Amino acid sequence: MTTFKYKARTPEGALITGIVEAYSEFDAVEQIKRTCPIVEKITEVKSSDKTHIDINEPLWVADKTLSVTASQFSIMLRAGIPIGRVVELIAEQSGDKLMKRILTQCAADVNSGYSLAHSLQKNGKKIPVAFIETVRAGEESGTLEVCFDRLTAYYEKAHKVKQKVRSALTYPIFLIILAVIVVAIVMVKLVPTMLELFGNMGEQLPLPTRILMGTSDFFVAYWPALLVGLIVIILAYKIYAKTPGGELKLAKLKLKIPVIGRIGIMNGASQFSNTLATLLTAGLPMARVLTITSKVMDNKAIGESLEKLVVEIESGKGLGDVIKENEYLPDMCKEMTAVGEESGSLEETMSTIGTYYDEEAMAASQKALAMLEPIMTVGLGIFIGFIVIAIYLPMFNMYNGIG
Repeated sequence: MTTFKYKARTPEGALITGIVEAYSEFDAVEQIKRTCPIVEKITEVKSSDKTHIDINEPLWVADKTLSVTASQFSIMLRAGIPIGRVVELIAEQSGDKLMKRILTQCAADVNSGYSLAHSLQKNGKKIPVAFIETVRAGEESGTLEVCFDRLTAYYEKAHKVKQKVRSALTYPIFLIILAVIVVAIVMVKLVPTMLELFGNMGEQLPLPTRILMGTSDFFVAYWPALLVGLIVIILAYKIYAKTPGGELKLAKLKLKIPVIGRIGIMNGASQFSNTLATLLTAGLPMARVLTITSKVMDNKAIGESLEKLVVEIESGKGLGDVIKENEYLPDMCKEMTAVGEESGSLEETMSTIGTYYDEEAMAASQKALAMLEPIMTVGLGIFIGFIVIAIYLPMFNMYNGIG
């Protein structure tokens, strides 16, 4: 709801001022005219309190939260509770601060006569578009409980897949952080101390030792500049990635990188199939389904390639026909989509394909991690071995000179 302040005149002609909360300026005027037929001025209140954000509030709505919320909606709606009261109850019970705030705002709108999807679109800027559009389709078709059931399964599945990926990434990330810390300590603290003795010997040092000393001196002298340079590169990458052209180029590049590209393709096929199955169950037309699916894809290149197909769908072509030329989806995904469409079981087919590619994406990720661990171990071993050789060579020379 938006707060408006106004000046208006009563039927007796007296000038009054006040505030009113309404969904839009038009609604606010309608409310004011119930008591004051002449509205002279109305403006939206720009309060700092309205834009206050709790620092403990999540930055986005998690998949698990969406799944639990959808499940609560389904259960309460089946119990016959009015939709306005359902939104209020779920808002009160939600343990997620962001979702609680969104649903609290939605409750006021829904109780004022607006649809849940419209309220979510207005207040829930961080709610996925697929969630909102599925709710909208459920309201229009009278199958809101069924749509919430589908959303529950969809986001629960997405949550489990992400949990598996996070679990698989825990050890490699720990190993990388440990390696960086070890290298930093060795190059900045340990090596300079141990090589200080050799630097005062006045003799020609072995090449490995000179390389190690030069590298260590460079890191000691320029580590602030290196840190600043790294931060600048990261920021430049993030800024470039947010531009339309940059995001698209980087998305295409990610799909071409060996190993990583395959993971991206598998994830794209999984997301495409699962989203399509969910939206089709909600009863949305194919053109609308494909438009929404293109917007929710994590990879911009895949999303844009799907968006280009909407025009062909609107011209009357089938999904199986227009998707054949898509360069980013696996052949089996495209073939099974055509089979599902021809057999009239596209929803079930896409759901099955989604499960298959979930497993394929996970397997590809685990394979990549399995390759990464020995590479990191060997690389760290070579680094430590080089340091040992660089330190011991001058010691051997010194012992031979004494002998």
